[in-house]
Amino acid sequence: MVVDPSRDPWPYLRAAEARGLAIAWVVETHLHADFVSGARELGTAGAGLLAPRAATLGFPHRGLDDGDEVDLGGLTLRALATPGHTPEHLAYLLLDGGRPLAVFTGGALLPGSVARTDLIAPDRTEALARALFRAIRERLLTLPDDVAVYPTHGPGSFCSAPADRERITTIGRERATNPLLAAPDEDAFVRALLASLGSYPPYFLRLREVNRRGPRVLGSRPPGLRPLGPAEVRRLLAEGAELVDVRPIRDFARGHVPGALSIELRPSFPTWLGWLVPPDRPLVFALDPDQDRAELAWACLKVGYEDLAGELAGGMEGWRAAGLGERRLPVVAAERLGRARVLDVRQRSEFLEGHLPGAVHVELGSLEGAGDLPGGPLAVMCAHGQRATTAASLLERAGRTDVTVVVGGPGEWSAATGIALERSG
Repeated sequence: MVVDPSRDPWPYLRAAEARGLAIAWVVETHLHADFVSGARELGTAGAGLLAPRAATLGFPHRGLDDGDEVDLGGLTLRALATPGHTPEHLAYLLLDGGRPLAVFTGGALLPGSVARTDLIAPDRTEALARALFRAIRERLLTLPDDVAVYPTHGPGSFCSAPADRERITTIGRERATNPLLAAPDEDAFVRALLASLGSYPPYFLRLREVNRRGPRVLGSRPPGLRPLGPAEVRRLLAEGAELVDVRPIRDFARGHVPGALSIELRPSFPTWLGWLVPPDRPLVFALDPDQDRAELAWACLKVGYEDLAGELAGGMEGWRAAGLGERRLPVVAAERLGRARVLDVRQRSEFLEGHLPGAVHVELGSLEGAGDLPGGPLAVMCAHGQRATTAASLLERAGRTDVTVVVGGPGEWSAATGIALERSG
């Protein structure tokens, strides 16, 4: 049984095959906003699909309501209504002869936190937070302390309120240590939850409907990336395509196609692609020879990008061989930054925890819509350098030629200079 699968089916299929098993069931806890579901993909391979009836999925499935049970062949799965993260949300309790073994909580309960309740509509955020408080108290915290908790969302997900770094937990651990569950009453829980919510990517507003209708079934493999000569790349860009350079940031800094958007291929790549690039724009990529094309394609498909036009043939070497111009970005280690004017592009919560004195703060996701930035040279900083390079590529595209990328974060700068970071909040 696979719970809340992402669009790429192969990790699940390989895991089952390695154990001599077949995937018999796919279970959805809710309509996901942060990724395109792989439930339909696995369903076409023969798995039965279970989902909340209230999700009104537009493809074959078995809809479940609160209290419904499914015989898994010796074990029982019981649906528990846990609205809050979404209105239709179900958790699933796994039972062995009536004894609770584990609960798959989706976004209802996470290690040290819960999932956010503001992804449906602003005027429903508080009501959903109150529903979540009651669901946790009445449905989940009534379970024994030793019941294992397997959530969908985890650390780093924009679907969750700030959480700890664990991926699984137990009812007892959350009862004893989860700060939101320590709230003395419903009003206190709602205040604490709502105060913890920050920005989130705009693609969250469209993927719920993609998952409700049912994404396109891709079959055995995602489409490959067609090699595109420099002339064809230039034509596509002139027609509105987006060139995304997924190489490591130092490779991008040493030379890149003018106007390229730098998003290094890494686990958070889909988030930043979805945050910064319109969903209907054809995508052209610049890669290094050893980067995984299938990983890149699945990362794009995971957040609903279907128009993968291809990749720059030969990478930057192919571009240079055609005699075309390129841009470079200066890079400096945080330890050697000194007292340059800093643009910090981390999330607000990160900035408040500690930043360089006098730093200007604009979240990366808001940079293109930001007002006037300070004139003169800017050193762009995040926690490591990847988001800073993305920001620098956006600023370069907007005409700034005085931008330096900082590799490393405020902690490294403070340790090297002996100057304390500013904190607030």
